[in-house]
Amino acid sequence: MKKIVLRTLAALLVVVVVLVVNTVWFKPFFIRAFYEKVFAQVAFDSPEMLSSLRLVEGLGMQGHNQKLDDASDAKDTETLARLREDLATLHRYDTTGLRGQDRLNYRVLDWYMTNAAAGEAFRYNNYPVNQMFGVQNEFPAFMANVHQVRNRRDADYYNQRLAAMKVKFAQVLEGLKIREQRGVVPPTFVIDKVLAEMSGLVAQQPEQSILYTSLAEKLKKADGLDAAAQAEVLAETKRQIQGSVYPAYQRLITYFTALRPRSTNDAGVWKFPNGKAFYAHCLRSSTTTNFSAAQIHQLGLQEVARITAEMRTILQAQRVPGADSVGPTMARLGEEARFTYPDTEAGRTQILADYKTILAEVDRGLSSAFRIRPKAELEVQRVPEFKQKTSAGAYYDRPALDGSRPGVFFANLYDVKATPKFGMRTLAYHEGIPGHHFQIGVAQELKGLPTFRTLIPFTAYSEGWALYAERVAAELGFEQDPYDKLGGLRAELFRAARLVVDTGLHDQRWTREQAIRYLRQTTGMAETDVTAEVERYIVMPGQACAYKVGMLKMLELRERAKQQLGSKFDLRDFHDVVLQNGALPLEVLEQVVDEYIVAQKASA
Repeated sequence: MKKIVLRTLAALLVVVVVLVVNTVWFKPFFIRAFYEKVFAQVAFDSPEMLSSLRLVEGLGMQGHNQKLDDASDAKDTETLARLREDLATLHRYDTTGLRGQDRLNYRVLDWYMTNAAAGEAFRYNNYPVNQMFGVQNEFPAFMANVHQVRNRRDADYYNQRLAAMKVKFAQVLEGLKIREQRGVVPPTFVIDKVLAEMSGLVAQQPEQSILYTSLAEKLKKADGLDAAAQAEVLAETKRQIQGSVYPAYQRLITYFTALRPRSTNDAGVWKFPNGKAFYAHCLRSSTTTNFSAAQIHQLGLQEVARITAEMRTILQAQRVPGADSVGPTMARLGEEARFTYPDTEAGRTQILADYKTILAEVDRGLSSAFRIRPKAELEVQRVPEFKQKTSAGAYYDRPALDGSRPGVFFANLYDVKATPKFGMRTLAYHEGIPGHHFQIGVAQELKGLPTFRTLIPFTAYSEGWALYAERVAAELGFEQDPYDKLGGLRAELFRAARLVVDTGLHDQRWTREQAIRYLRQTTGMAETDVTAEVERYIVMPGQACAYKVGMLKMLELRERAKQQLGSKFDLRDFHDVVLQNGALPLEVLEQVVDEYIVAQKASA
């Protein structure tokens, strides 16, 4: 009996070894194993992603928390080569008989990888360091918000990551020089803003740096670290800031200072050698459609005209002077005392409190429209002050997969006039509930799907959902005040105007100033917001087009379901279908909704 048991265990061990070897080094026998292999390769190639997701800490794996991502050109080449290999492997699987989620898994990954592979031709057509994102501001934010410090080991890992800054910044600098050689140079205003940001950071005393102060706060809550141990850790932090971090920033400052005379004010990617094809790829990637730049520009103009007319009607009904000039009138309303907060810390604290009140109210009133909602909590915080000057008006950070960190709606409080009271409801619905927090939170908590399905980004879906969520909240009666309705319409007008501005900049050769003027006159938004937004479109071509295109597709699909299902239509069912499949390309989402309609028609 003992020999039989040993032989059985040995046979099982051989099977396990064969499966592991096959999965790791060859085409896995099972397509689900291939999906997880692809995700694992991406995740384990990114120590920073692993720290953010916190997927493997529970298994005792901690070493990645002392490393930074490899940002070298050689690593990018290696990643692209693996992408091509993985796509070829995916296409070798027999998809005959795939049904339901198995079929959807294949569709989604095939779309994503095919599009990513098509982008290889444009790998250098971007600005890795710009006023919106890049290692210069993402690294401090990552260390402050993501890197956890629960004990001495975590604290030492923190300092090891500071030491690794020199290598990562050198790798980024290598990529910048390659782009310069290929004629990809940021506009002058981008260089100026990046230089101001980095110069301000290195001008601080080490003890004032967010890299120091955030760690000091974490150490107070860590286990087993008395005052002497904390002082020892912080002394090393100061040494690394002075010896590794600041010199790394200084090298980037030196490079951009020398680059500036060779830059121009040309804003659009039309200036790149293959700019037209690149922008078409950007629009395809962001909207997940085949709309051309000309089609999107025209769609934007049509939507601007429609929404402006609706706003004019409300302004006239409220007897607001200047109702015929919607943009300037909204700008004037945004500066009236009844719609603004004091430009003080107390005023900013009140803004955050009011956002929380709005979110609590809508969260209690969604039962008629939603069956599911994320388990993760939602917090409201201000954008960190060191990055608020160049950040967008608001953004959402996803919760950690292990539940250790909630979802966060970050509100930019740099310019309080950019937060008029009549715009707060819509922004809260967009970033929080039932917007990004519902969509991203539900996706992360889906069961039985390959990991990539809960994390893969499709901007047209995620941002389209957030804009659609604004409409749903309004339809459910959460914007009764006519000025709140105006705020909601202005937010939609803003997204429609984005279609015009983004295509104007990158396809029709608009200048930065021309785009700012159009967006300001059309929406009446604060000058600071408009400027930051236009400058964002310049460094993220096509991304701003995803919002409105995604929203319009979701409204189109909802109306199609209503018309074809009649009394069988239930808004909760529709939202289940849209949310419970995670982020999808719009082309695939349309197929999913059509299949839902057919299934509902066939049901008794």
